[in-house]
Amino acid sequence: MKTFSVIQRKYLIIIICVSLLIIPAKYIWADDQSNFVDCSKLENEVDRLTCYDKVARQKSDKAAPSVARSDETPELDSDKKSYLSKLWELDEDKPRGKYALMMHRSNYILPFSYNSSPNEEPFQANSTGEDIERTEVKFQLSLKVKLWQDIIGKDVDLWFGYTQKSFWQLYDFAESSPFRETNYEPEVLFNFRTHFRLLGMDARMITVGLNHQSNGRSEPYSRSWNRIVGNLGLERGDTTLILKTWYRIPDSAEKDNNPDIDDYLGYGEIWGYYVWNGHRFGVMLRNNLKFNDNRGAVQLEWSIPISEKVGFYIQYFNGYGESMLDYYDNANRISLGLILINWN
Repeated sequence: MKTFSVIQRKYLIIIICVSLLIIPAKYIWADDQSNFVDCSKLENEVDRLTCYDKVARQKSDKAAPSVARSDETPELDSDKKSYLSKLWELDEDKPRGKYALMMHRSNYILPFSYNSSPNEEPFQANSTGEDIERTEVKFQLSLKVKLWQDIIGKDVDLWFGYTQKSFWQLYDFAESSPFRETNYEPEVLFNFRTHFRLLGMDARMITVGLNHQSNGRSEPYSRSWNRIVGNLGLERGDTTLILKTWYRIPDSAEKDNNPDIDDYLGYGEIWGYYVWNGHRFGVMLRNNLKFNDNRGAVQLEWSIPISEKVGFYIQYFNGYGESMLDYYDNANRISLGLILINWN
């Protein structure tokens, strides 16, 4: 069984929360009260009424700007366009319910997906003399459903998510177009709706849960692991930042078919999105944070709207861990296709 270092055994997820102190404005009525007292001292009834009318007009003029400011409320308006609010139903002012299927991660199909350096090692034993096609079809299906709303006070929801990512050798007609690899990823997540500032952004959610990922194959190509996951979602305007981390639940030596997966996928990743005129630009960064044998991955995305719900999608991936079967292989892939839009 793989031996973990002391640092890995004591691996902690630390989130530094920065709270804002809001000091409410105080309304001081001393000046107005003194004006009323001065008016009451006037003996002439007409002069006294005129004085009261003047003070009333002054109060009305002072109140008008505050009404105008209340109509602006940029914080509330920005929440209507929040990507994370739509993705996790964070807006409590809108109807929120249970058991409705929603998009989880990106849903796409990429009919042209070219890997310049495919991993052929897992197929050597069954080789028929033909190489793996470098161009294949890559697609992902990802859905989630809310199982329990407001389970702790009114701040936490329970979700079940499922993601399936497949690599299909559609253009390998000589081998009857087999599926090269499919990864299955169910997870149970507690999503905490949060309201604080961090790194100059609004921290909208913290998610913790259990995640299983495997490829459903028999030995020697079986791959799987179980993780405790934690995510932090941040927003500022049209920019979204999702910080993800995980801790692998150790397997016994006889059951662990990928004992060194942490060396390639590390302990977390960062996702960033920017939305502009319906276009979504995305980046994923991952690294094992080791000086020796440093490994990582980067994914770049550009989604171009075609219709209200469908966009043209360009994806570039370079690094380790694109799939469970190839987690130890450095892939270099460019893909083109379609994506379902859920950020507008």
